[in-house]
Order: sequence, then structure tokens, then C-alpha cells
Amino acid sequence: MAVEKLVKTAAVIGALAVAAFIPAGISAADAATPKTPKAPAKKSGTFLGSAYMTHYGAVQVSVTVKNGKITKVTAPVYPVGTFRDQQINAIAIPMLEQEVLQAQSSQINNISGASFTAQGFYMSLVSALGKAGLK
Repeated sequence: MAVEKLVKTAAVIGALAVAAFIPAGISAADAATPKTPKAPAKKSGTFLGSAYMTHYGAVQVSVTVKNGKITKVTAPVYPVGTFRDQQINAIAIPMLEQEVLQAQSSQINNISGASFTAQGFYMSLVSALGKAGLK
């Protein structure tokens, strides 16, 4: 019986101690309820990433977002200075754009044979998605 009384007394003292730290105007129920931060509003629009300089030239990505969903990805700037640049990027850029649309994020695969372009594309993509409030 003494143990039960001791436990009840400790519970009351604990509740009073907690109540003493609750700011005025806030109920104990409100103070006990954890607050979750509101998610930021989903942005819509076209966001241009920073140009990223690679060994062969700059790469820049533009991302169109509607209600938080990536609807279009383009690379308006990429290396085309040599015939080899044109050959590689004619294949790599559309593949990278498609990867982003499928992944709906910056979690894309590298393109073998176009590592420099893929690196620049990724860095510019991260910049554009950051401006859009996405990852």
C-alpha cells in the first residue's frame, strides 16, 4: 500500500513539475502534443540550374515542375565544340533527361562514356531542384 501511495505521489509531483514549465496561455494538452512542421508548399514553374563547367564545356539544366512533380527536363547548355562532343551528348543528354523524369529526383545513374557531361548535368540539376524546393 505504501508503494502505491509513493507512486501516486511521484506522479502528481511529476505532473506539477511539468505544469510549472508550461508557458502561460498554453494548455497542458497542447504542450503534450508534439508539433510537426508544416511541409513547404509545392512550387510550380521552370527553374534554371547554375551552369557547371566540365572538362569539355559548360552544362546547364532547366527543370519544369508542376505541383511538386517534375514534368520536363532540358539541358539548354552542353558541350558541342567538337564532332565527338556532339556525338556523345546527342545520346547522353536525352538519356539523362529521361532518368530525371523517371526518378522524379536527382537520384540518377551515370552514363558510361559521358561521365563529364553526366557530372555537369547532375550538378546543375541539383541546383535547379534546390530552387524548386525539391531534392
